[in-house]
Amino acid sequence: MPMNFLHRKLCSSEFWAKKIDDVLPEFLDGFDLGDDVLEIGPGFGATTNVLLRRTSSLTVIEVDDASSRLLRDKYGDRAEVVHGSGAEMPFEDGRFSAVVCFTMLHHVPTAALQDAIFAEAARVLRPGGLFRGTDSQSSLAFRLLHIGDTMNVVDADALPERLRRAGFAEEQVRHVPKEYVEFSAVKPAA
Repeated sequence: MPMNFLHRKLCSSEFWAKKIDDVLPEFLDGFDLGDDVLEIGPGFGATTNVLLRRTSSLTVIEVDDASSRLLRDKYGDRAEVVHGSGAEMPFEDGRFSAVVCFTMLHHVPTAALQDAIFAEAARVLRPGGLFRGTDSQSSLAFRLLHIGDTMNVVDADALPERLRRAGFAEEQVRHVPKEYVEFSAVKPAA
């Protein structure tokens, strides 16, 4: 979804890549991603770079055409890069061992589209598969960074119920107000 110039510069910077490289491994510790992982909305690929070290097969789906081309150029020999929407994924039911999304949900313009992403994540996961993610929460600095951007912050209090409606179980949500929300859920075994 649309990002202003300053936001694009930050998310494509070495500073951001280093921050993600420092923070994301700890966020994933203790979670088994399995052998076939899908990342929704990797943007410039800082999270993709970390995920490539944690799974034997990685697929990424990115809605922005320019970012998809950049990801294909950067990681196409190590990951399958698909240009498309996380709300309408072209993957078969039950394909992935884990689905992840990091700091991208607030770029989805409506709660209904976010819910469609949750439902699609459940559909493409294997029974017992993990859905893990994080997203930023509103603060003054966050709002300033998003001037002219799509910014639809996830309601952390409503997230467990939204994940259940999408077909998940074992939802866990951790909310740090004005900073972030992190979540995990499992697709129930058939």
